[in-house]
Amino acid sequence: MFIRIRGVLHYLWRAVDQHGVVLDILVQDRRNGAAAKRFFKHLLHGLQYKPRRIVTDGLRSYGVAHRAILPEVRHRTSRYLNNRAENSHRPTRRRERQMQRFKSGGQAQRFLSTHAMIYGHFRPRRHLMAAASYRRARAKAFRVWREETSVHQAG
Repeated sequence: MFIRIRGVLHYLWRAVDQHGVVLDILVQDRRNGAAAKRFFKHLLHGLQYKPRRIVTDGLRSYGVAHRAILPEVRHRTSRYLNNRAENSHRPTRRRERQMQRFKSGGQAQRFLSTHAMIYGHFRPRRHLMAAASYRRARAKAFRVWREETSVHQAG
């Protein structure tokens, strides 16, 4: 995904698991093999497991990073298999419009990393749940949020 910061294109690298949960986000000004390696290292540093399969679009930089960092992991490239990652960009676009663009790469990195985790916390996968389960999941998410942020309801 491309984002424009002060008129300069930056690239948003995003890793999503098989359930559509955002694992990691990295904002960079390059989209080459070195940038892909940096993203893979950044992603693996935070994970507690090693992936069995990686699905990416056809960008050749991913192949360079795959061969250098995860040669034993199966790598599939397709424009249709990585639909979860493409769909995870939609909330980012919405927030970017509301904020009237990002002001710097660091600000975009901080905001998007935090926003992805919070967005996923409050958006359970409704299409896989009954209405009662969805309401319980949302209530639990808000309860956890209030506990963690020490926010108390009025009234």
